[in-house]
Amino acid sequence: MTHANEHGQDASRVVLDSADISRALTRLAHEIVERTHGATNLTLVGIPTRGSTLAARLAERIAKIQGAPVAVGSLDVTMYRDDLRMRPARALQPTTIPVEGITDRLVILVDDVLYSGRTIRAALDALSEHGRPKSVQLAVLVDRGHRELPIRADYVGKNLPTSSAESVRVHLVEHDGIDEVAIERGA
Repeated sequence: MTHANEHGQDASRVVLDSADISRALTRLAHEIVERTHGATNLTLVGIPTRGSTLAARLAERIAKIQGAPVAVGSLDVTMYRDDLRMRPARALQPTTIPVEGITDRLVILVDDVLYSGRTIRAALDALSEHGRPKSVQLAVLVDRGHRELPIRADYVGKNLPTSSAESVRVHLVEHDGIDEVAIERGA
């Protein structure tokens, strides 16, 4: 599906629909269980806003596979960003660390889109304020390339090669009323 702008040109195109996102999350959950040898001692930590929602969905899927709940939290990285002065101000989101904490646990950071790697670098800094994980991995719904930092996702729902003139927009039911991923052309 595409959406046209006022000049009749395609401004955005849907590249993942609700079913695609659901399949990607189910596959990611199975990969996590397999690669972590049963997902014990695991904490999923989402990066607000949509990363936190995706972490909660992944935790539900992993719990169904394992038959046991998975610790899940949320980590606001706003104050740890190196581009804070270059971006518009935004409200801080809640940081919630599960009662188990993160020290000596396998922590999987969850975000919607991996782009430059700067958000994940900020998340690693923010995470260190809350404990010392045994190890940290990264799960993303979309990896669009264009890395500026040496950061790679361990679990990827979909690789979407894009140009730097494009944006990837993740819409989730909990925030936007629909599950879809769209690529939008810049003006």
